[in-house]
Amino acid sequence: MKQQVTASIVLYNTDASVKKTIESFLACSLHVKLYLIDNSPGDTLRSLASDPRVEYIHSGANLGFGRAHNVAVREVIDSSPYHLVLNPDISFERGVIEELYTFMEKNRGVGHVMPKVYYPDGSTQYLCKLIPTPFDLIFKRFLPASFSDKRMERFQLRSSGYNKEMDVPYLSGCFMFLRTSALREVGLFDERFFMYPEDIDLTRRIHRKYRTVFYPEVSVIHAHAAESYKSFRMLYIHIANMVRYFNKWGWLFDAERRRINQNILSKVKNNEG
Repeated sequence: MKQQVTASIVLYNTDASVKKTIESFLACSLHVKLYLIDNSPGDTLRSLASDPRVEYIHSGANLGFGRAHNVAVREVIDSSPYHLVLNPDISFERGVIEELYTFMEKNRGVGHVMPKVYYPDGSTQYLCKLIPTPFDLIFKRFLPASFSDKRMERFQLRSSGYNKEMDVPYLSGCFMFLRTSALREVGLFDERFFMYPEDIDLTRRIHRKYRTVFYPEVSVIHAHAAESYKSFRMLYIHIANMVRYFNKWGWLFDAERRRINQNILSKVKNNEG
């Protein structure tokens, strides 16, 4: 039977909590297949693929986030209409995948949709963002919060209330429900990025040709770790990859960024209240 939705999770010495993510996806009533792309040194996580709908692939090296997901996307891009890029720390109720599938079937102009995302304590994760400037992703880390709080509220579109469907040019990579025909047109994750800006880059490329939508009618829980705030090594990886991103798209002079962001802010303002 042809899959209606496929998904991939990238593993790296991942703990047992990923079982909850796997179970959340497999509880779907649609025809699905899940790829586990394991970047760990060994293949001890192979036992996670106990369901026939799960395929385990041990990469043999730490490929990074986007490159590892691309392994799965290349397997399904011509056979599955939708592919879900899924973090190993996500969980959700039965019906979420079905609702997003129906939404995409009814809205052929949408290339990428993201549900509302909550922390485990029930608070909202503000993952709908403008296309970032260097300040938003690099410089803010080294300044007191008082210098950046107001700018972050604007960058994260908080005035929208996160309670209405809206078009967003930068949606989080923790849960990316993607139309594979859009990926055939704009390309897969840019493998120059080891991790962090690959979701910005891909959403931006899709946004050029399709709608990229926040859809709060369904929600997921994300136990976000924010490793780059806890580890100097991860901070270095974060900054190095952000430098690559801005080298690709432009640092201070990015006319497309300015145009898209102004358009999004105007729409959010018109929809307030």
